[in-house]
Amino acid sequence: MYLGLDIGTSGVKAILLDDRFEQVGAAHAALSVSRPAPGWSEQDPDSWIAACETVIGELAATQGAAMAALRGIGLSGHMHGATLLDAADRPLRPCILWNDGRSAAQCAELEARADFRGIGGNIVMAGFTAPKLLWVAQNEPSIFEQTANVLLPKDYVRLWLTGDHVSDMSDAAGTLWMDVQRRDWSDDLLAATGLTRAQMPRLVEGTDVSGTLRADLAQRWGIPQVPVAGGGGDNAATACGMGIVAPGTGFLSLGTSGVLFAATDRFAPNTADAVHAFCHAVPRTWHQMGVFLSATDSLTWLSEIAGRPVAELAALLPQTITAPAAAGFLPYLSGERTPHNDPAATGAFWGLSRGAGLPDLVQSVMEGVAMAFADCDKAMRRAGSSLDAVYVVGGGARSDQWLQIIAAVTGLTLLKPQAGDLGAALGAARLAAACAEDEVSERIFAAPGIAGEVTPDTKLAERYAEKYASFQSAFHQLRALR
Repeated sequence: MYLGLDIGTSGVKAILLDDRFEQVGAAHAALSVSRPAPGWSEQDPDSWIAACETVIGELAATQGAAMAALRGIGLSGHMHGATLLDAADRPLRPCILWNDGRSAAQCAELEARADFRGIGGNIVMAGFTAPKLLWVAQNEPSIFEQTANVLLPKDYVRLWLTGDHVSDMSDAAGTLWMDVQRRDWSDDLLAATGLTRAQMPRLVEGTDVSGTLRADLAQRWGIPQVPVAGGGGDNAATACGMGIVAPGTGFLSLGTSGVLFAATDRFAPNTADAVHAFCHAVPRTWHQMGVFLSATDSLTWLSEIAGRPVAELAALLPQTITAPAAAGFLPYLSGERTPHNDPAATGAFWGLSRGAGLPDLVQSVMEGVAMAFADCDKAMRRAGSSLDAVYVVGGGARSDQWLQIIAAVTGLTLLKPQAGDLGAALGAARLAAACAEDEVSERIFAAPGIAGEVTPDTKLAERYAEKYASFQSAFHQLRALR
């Protein structure tokens, strides 16, 4: 049996897998986010511990025999969060989360101090951990001076589970303090933020043993003192859960945000196009990500304006998409990352006429999201990616019409996985298995079965190529008006 724990922004999820990697139990506990000022996003680190107590306690109560046979625990979590601890390992302030934008002013300052793009492989953005620490140093100096250790969210949970300060390569790469090619902390990047290696956790691969479960916790839950795997950041763990660990494989996540993920056999950055280049959670592997912030959230926004549920809006479209919508849409309701790195980017409709109805707006929103994915794909190809087919996950993947549009716009074949939980908790459990069995294999990281696929319609793709040019023009014209 293998336990995967995913520390998500909105909740903690636990999945229990048997030796055939089939789910035998699951539990969830909700979390809340505090927003004490505009653009701020924080969470109490001890709320993660309480939520983990809840989900593990529930599994111990309902799956006692299975939990007694546990062989390993794996961890996943939302990336970039700044969890600052004092010398006694107590949080000095709430964790500053991945979607907190307060440190925008510190980003340019850090870029001027050290080669974050060359060594860290990424543009310094407010979402990353490093600028958050510079903000703390400049705005909460007493907190900064007391900071003995900086941990990522899942690694604070690990500290509670094992007593050890450890992180894995994939999650640590998102701090911007790593030499991503060398898979080690960079003293130069740390010094640029006023930190030292002594304040950083020890680094391990996601499949390595990071520590052993504390005896008192094992006794409380009636489970063995099992090894705790290094684990992974949420996107890398999701990839592990889907078997995306070999170079040339990838997934497209049509969730609140849009993510295109590709596994690579080398460090392949493209900071000119704001591509994320991180270590993967398995050894000797890296990954690229193209990211934009409002994918299904764009359709959610339209549903709120229209006063109709998202599913009802999606049902307004014909079963088969044969032509582009007359109107166009820029899906940058919360700024934009790949490829323009423009946090001030805004959304817009264009090409509206008096005859436009709600179905036209729905389709144009879906098309705008698809074109943002095409931007990500092109940016990643410029860094060496060669994806042809990708698994598609996320709530938006339930819309066949949306998948038809994305396939035609991007040229990617979209593989629909068989039903089942394919989230980060599953990947964390598989990493636990690789750790316990000391094996990284296709057996452990098996890809899900394919329930269907959506291939690009060549005629529709030709028509979308024209609209994609208009999409690019609209973005640049709107930015010029700011």
